[in-house]
Amino acid sequence: MALSALICGTDPWKDLKAHVHDIEKTHLRELMNDVERCQSMMTVFDGILLDYSRQCATLDTLKKLYNLAEAAHLKEKINRMFNGDLINSTENRSVLHVALRAPRDAVINSDGKNVVPDVWKVLDKIKGFSEAIRSGAWVGATGKVLKNVIAIGIGGSFLGPLFVHTALQTDPEAAEFARGRQLRFLANVDPIDIARNIAGLNPETTLVVVVSKTFTTAETMLNARTLREWIITALGPQAVAKHMIAVSTNLTLVEKFGIDPNNAFAFWDWVGGRYSVCSAVGVLPLSLQYGFPVVEKFLKGAWSIDQHFRSAPFEKNLPVLLGLLSVWNVSFLGYPARAILPYSQALEKFAPHIQQVSMESNGKGVSIDGVPLPYEAGEIDFGEPGTNGQHSFYQLIHQGRVVPCDFIGVVKSQQPVYLKGETVSNHDELMSNFFAQPDALAYGKTPEQLLNENVPRHLITHKTFSGNRPSLSLLLPSLNAYNIGQLLGIYEHRIAVEGFVWGINSFDQWGVELGKSLATQVRKQFHASRKKGEPIEGFNFSTTTLLTRYLEASSDAPKEDCTALPKSYL
Repeated sequence: MALSALICGTDPWKDLKAHVHDIEKTHLRELMNDVERCQSMMTVFDGILLDYSRQCATLDTLKKLYNLAEAAHLKEKINRMFNGDLINSTENRSVLHVALRAPRDAVINSDGKNVVPDVWKVLDKIKGFSEAIRSGAWVGATGKVLKNVIAIGIGGSFLGPLFVHTALQTDPEAAEFARGRQLRFLANVDPIDIARNIAGLNPETTLVVVVSKTFTTAETMLNARTLREWIITALGPQAVAKHMIAVSTNLTLVEKFGIDPNNAFAFWDWVGGRYSVCSAVGVLPLSLQYGFPVVEKFLKGAWSIDQHFRSAPFEKNLPVLLGLLSVWNVSFLGYPARAILPYSQALEKFAPHIQQVSMESNGKGVSIDGVPLPYEAGEIDFGEPGTNGQHSFYQLIHQGRVVPCDFIGVVKSQQPVYLKGETVSNHDELMSNFFAQPDALAYGKTPEQLLNENVPRHLITHKTFSGNRPSLSLLLPSLNAYNIGQLLGIYEHRIAVEGFVWGINSFDQWGVELGKSLATQVRKQFHASRKKGEPIEGFNFSTTTLLTRYLEASSDAPKEDCTALPKSYL
């Protein structure tokens, strides 16, 4: 394919490349003095305020980015996604996570079939099952109520549900519905994660949810077999059907495992793992913990953003604006990273989830047609809640590398605290930092200001802040289930916008395959060496040395076939 077929061959791309020189001559100190510009760089949807005035951009930059969106056929690509077209071309699949939160009367087609009735069939099943568990109508093998849930899954089957669970834990309504219950997530195949998950739990009151579409995911199934053994050791083999359920489409393997196929909850090929939190992957364990009505509010929040994304003009469209600005920062200004900085401890697992959604979606080196990209695409995402991050990596953000920042704030705290005699409340103290940090990054501090403050000359350069470091602010009215769904939708669609403009496939993930296939070779070697005493063969010198050291140092592992669970938690 000719280079001109790539987005970098279009006139809007070239126009933006030339425009970079104009932006390099500006500073946010001056740009922030332009009130008209700042007013134009704020937009509100459903109580959520986006302020992107601290981006290194002018109104002219935005016009050029809209031209780039037109050249990339962004509107057409958004419509194709909602219409169920096979936009995941390498796997020949639709991309319809929006259907997972659609109302009953919506029509969203895949392969000519409206998938919404199928979605609601599963949702209704989840509602009925979760109510049976929560009410005590369904009990464990010994007749005890199941109040503890361990969800086993990895990647998107873990990070998304964990983010939502962590965000809901301190929401007053959700916390009330979760009273007396526990939800834990087992992802890592490391036995330490198993030990921590079963610590303090009684198998008699524990339900295990195994999340694996194919029921073959190596880490998930080994963890599932381990917890099955934990249940059998305590309650006998007949207890598995009462204490284990599945989210899977492979009913044959589900039944072979010992789980009743009637207790398997489906999802579909048009749902990518990292976009699956609104499917049974997330809705089932979250409904068991908080009740289906709370989770339904979360789905409605995500759907509100879906509709906004599809219908709002680009100038007012939150995901589109965020996506275009990311493209501007990465591909034109040369800033490859992004810090996600929620000023809410309830959002502590948001950055890890978006890290996967973003980097697995857009970490690509070729176009959707397989052409190597001659430009940078994808973002390096990381983050930590404020103010914790301020005492961790903000030093680099202020005086080291330029890292565009997303500041996420909440007007009303989930758990407000007021202390008599204090100048401000705890939440106001937190939000003081939320409002101050973007300005500190934008304006910085000049040597002249430091001299006026009588800072010793030998410290001037150490205390100078260059400023001109871009950020944006999202201010949410509150952080309830509905708002959490909205936040998820904003970032999911933002990432899609980036991929649509870059011309890549944001919905496959071939990059995760190679390491897994090589691990299979190592797994076989472990078995051959530990059980049969065979020498290490077929690896390079470095890997052979490491394997030899590992096997020799762990030679006390049992050679006979046996079962050994974490002793302190049996």
